[in-house]
Amino acid sequence: MKRIQNIIDQGEGDMLDFKKEISNSHRIAKTMVSFANHHGGTLLVGVRDDGSISGVKAEEEKFMLEKAASTLCQPSIDLHINEWNLKGKVVLEVLVPEGKNKPYYAIDEEGKKWVYVRQQDQSMLASKVVVEVLKRKSSSTHTVVEFTSKEKALLDYLKENPRITLKEYCKLVNISRWRAQRIVVNLISVGVIRVFDNEKPEYYTLG
Repeated sequence: MKRIQNIIDQGEGDMLDFKKEISNSHRIAKTMVSFANHHGGTLLVGVRDDGSISGVKAEEEKFMLEKAASTLCQPSIDLHINEWNLKGKVVLEVLVPEGKNKPYYAIDEEGKKWVYVRQQDQSMLASKVVVEVLKRKSSSTHTVVEFTSKEKALLDYLKENPRITLKEYCKLVNISRWRAQRIVVNLISVGVIRVFDNEKPEYYTLG
């Protein structure tokens, strides 16, 4: 019990999310997918955003959680659910493991599939670059980067400047968006540069 209260006291973050209840299977799938595409995470169901205990009806919530994980997440996600009694109310501790087959997609109400990633305490829609990086990191083939003048120009720019966007990089070396995207995906995958997609447009820095 004390362990769960200690977790609550940490507040929401990139690996912890509070839910008063599961009212929408599609929305909870989005959160699960963002954890699976990250380093995993914990959902505490029956806890309000301010950390106070609301409690839930365990069986109803478990049904919604497991339905979302098995039918609205692709690939499906294997949850581990612990049930706790805090102050006379039931709280579910839902452990979402880091995915082994990234990227994971959440299916929306219209049947469309979207990739979400965790940014601080929010589940955010992933950019095309981030989706490709997730695919590359899950691939069994190693990324080999050929350092042409285009890659060198990007790294030289970032040595002198704190950040660059994809549009700025296209303009810098006069290449198409598709080719620029392929180059930054390669460089992110091998750890040479980093992507920050918590702002729009997303930007890149040295790794």
